[in-house]
Amino acid sequence: MAAISRANELKQLLPGLNALFGEEYGNYENEHEEIYVTENSERSFEEELKLSGFGAAPVKDEGSTISYDVAQESFVARYTHETIAMGFAVTEEAMEDNLYVSLSARYTKALARAMAYTKQVKAANVLNNAFNNAFTGGDGVELCSTLHPLAYGGTFANEPTVNADLNETSLENALIDISNFVDERNLIVALNGKKLVIPSQLRFVADRILESTLRSGTADNDINAMRNTSALPGGYVVNHFLTDPDAFFIMTDAPNGLKHFERSPLRTAMEGDFNTGNMRYKARERYSYGWSDPRGIFGSTGV
Repeated sequence: MAAISRANELKQLLPGLNALFGEEYGNYENEHEEIYVTENSERSFEEELKLSGFGAAPVKDEGSTISYDVAQESFVARYTHETIAMGFAVTEEAMEDNLYVSLSARYTKALARAMAYTKQVKAANVLNNAFNNAFTGGDGVELCSTLHPLAYGGTFANEPTVNADLNETSLENALIDISNFVDERNLIVALNGKKLVIPSQLRFVADRILESTLRSGTADNDINAMRNTSALPGGYVVNHFLTDPDAFFIMTDAPNGLKHFERSPLRTAMEGDFNTGNMRYKARERYSYGWSDPRGIFGSTGV
C-alpha cells in the first residue's frame, strides 16, 4: 500500500519553512446543479419510461362510429450508477514526527477537492458527448440530434440542421425551434427555453446578447427582444468543465430532461492499518448523470 512518508514531506520537518502553498485554490463547485435535477436512488440503477400518448383527435362524421387510438411505450432511459472512491495513507513514522495533524488536515481537504472535481467532470461529460453518436440515450441516438425517432414514425431535432456559433440570430432560432418541439405523436408541445449553458469562452458573448438594452452589435435602435420578452428567464450560466469552446446549450422547461441520481452521498472514513501502523483515509460516493427526455435541452456545436 502506497503511503505518504517522511520522505514525501521532508521539507515540512525542517526549521525555517515560511509557507505551504498549492492547495489554497478555489473550486468551481456544484455547477451541475444548474443543469440537472437531482433525485435520490435506492437501487443499483434507475429506469424511466417514455409513453407515446394519443394523436390528434379526428373529425367524427354524423352517424359514424367514434375512432379509438392506442397508446404505447416509447423507450426506456437507464441510469447506471458509478462508484467514485479515492484515499490516501500516512505512515506511522510520519505521524510520530509531528506531521500527523498537518498532513491529515491538508490532505483530507485535498481529497475532498479531488472528489468534487471528479463530480463536475462526470456531470459535464454528458454535454461534452452530446453530439457524439457513441453515447446514445434511451431512444438510440445521442443527446443532441436532428434524428430523434418518434414512436409512431418521423423524427424531431434538438440541434440546428446547420450548426452556428452563438449570436443573436442562432439563439433566437434555437428558441423558436424549442417552441415547436413535438411529442411522440408529432403534436406540438408547449416548451420554452429556460437558461443558456456555455463554456467560459462564450461568457462575454452571452452577456452582450442577453443583457444589452438594445440589440447587440448593430447600429439599429431596436430593443433587445430576448431581454424584453424574458425569453431566457434563467439568463446564462458558465460551466467551466465544458470542453468545446464553441458549443452552447439551452435548458428547457420540459419535465424529466437531464437528471442526476444520487445513490450514496459523499462519505469519508479513517482507520489504522494493524500491520503497518499507517493511518488510512478514504472518500466514497455513488451517482449517475444522464437524460430521460431529450426535449429537456437544445444544443449547437458551433462552427
